[in-house]
Amino acid sequence: MDATQLNWLSASDAARAIRDGAISSEQLVEACLARVREADGAVQAWAHLDPEHALTQARARDRDRSEGQPTGPLHGVPVGLKDIIDTLDYPTEDGTVLHAGRTPVHDATVVAMLRAAGAVVLGKTVTTECAYYAPGKTRNPHNPEHTPGGSSSGSAAAVAAGMVPLALGSQTNGSTIRPASFCGIYGFKPTHGLVPRGGMLQLSRTLDHVGLFARTLEDLALLGEQIVGHDPRDPDTRVRARPAFVSLAAEEPPLPPLLAFVKTPAWERAADDLKEGFVELVAALGVRVVEIELPESARQAWDWQRTIMEAEMAANFAAEWERGRDKLSPQLRSLLERGREARAYDYQAALARIASLNEGFAEIFERCDAILTPSAPGTAPKGLDSTGDPAFCTLWTLCGMPAVSLPLMKGENGLPMGVQLVGPRSADARLLRTARWLAAQVQAG
Repeated sequence: MDATQLNWLSASDAARAIRDGAISSEQLVEACLARVREADGAVQAWAHLDPEHALTQARARDRDRSEGQPTGPLHGVPVGLKDIIDTLDYPTEDGTVLHAGRTPVHDATVVAMLRAAGAVVLGKTVTTECAYYAPGKTRNPHNPEHTPGGSSSGSAAAVAAGMVPLALGSQTNGSTIRPASFCGIYGFKPTHGLVPRGGMLQLSRTLDHVGLFARTLEDLALLGEQIVGHDPRDPDTRVRARPAFVSLAAEEPPLPPLLAFVKTPAWERAADDLKEGFVELVAALGVRVVEIELPESARQAWDWQRTIMEAEMAANFAAEWERGRDKLSPQLRSLLERGREARAYDYQAALARIASLNEGFAEIFERCDAILTPSAPGTAPKGLDSTGDPAFCTLWTLCGMPAVSLPLMKGENGLPMGVQLVGPRSADARLLRTARWLAAQVQAG
């Protein structure tokens, strides 16, 4: 096995190779760090990186294995973490000068879970300011003149550029699915409340999700299986059996899935090449797709999501507003101003709509296995002053449904375009199984 190419191994293959003694964690981490040295000058995916600390972790994992200590499913595999996820051994600055130098005293719950699974924390990846819209320094690995998306820009770019096989991000609107689409990798937003958020920057309790990035669906399943659980710090989690993501996602569906093609009102904003790509995809899938129109009530969901996000972010960033509003970007300052003026009636009314929306979608899922829709309006926009339009993610985030972006298309400019699948709440493993089926159909032509 060529040691200089180990950074391109999937996490699943790397974990197996380490477990079998074919490679060491130190070799894998060193290959990833070499790729960082080679590529990150152009991509700029990392906010905090300590190569020696990463290698020290890897050597400890190798020592544990050589001594016959228990090993986890991610033993020795490096992972990148969005810089809104607390880490005991790295700063967590949330992409804002107001949190510069912040050093947590505890790991976030998901970080503790990853360490228990044997993972190596390679470093912290760039986030937009407070995981909102103001871009960070990261560039798209496919073309540095284009945005990587946001807010989980560094995590998506680092995985796409081969610097790390796995990374975590977050999604409050489109912050995982959109950058996965723009960077040409797999992105996964699990069901709301499935993955704990304790120790992460909170924007909106109602809307915040942990996001996963990988270069294969198998890796998404492997990563997801390690971080499901209850967390007393996250009131939206509950004690439940851990889903068998890896085994179920690898199974063949008992019947060929039926997909509901849902354009949503955002279809009007889609680029021509994306529309053409979906016309071809739907035609190729034939009887396995039915087009479904959203009910008129669902068309207001984008306004409801905005109301909830603005009100909850205004409350959660009250301290930043009081001590440093002049240091916030105009985008974030404007959002917080609107949130501080939101009416309690409008906020509560928007919250109440989520349950009725999910009831409506339950009828679709009684017939169809998943919803088929774009991940973003097109390829990554040129320019670095915006992270792109999250409109194709908003509805599913509001409803808390699991969603996955698959890198199955390219635009006329050669950049990636993602295909999004959305499933019913708490059916995450089955959604990954359906995604695997869809990827196989496309690859088979």
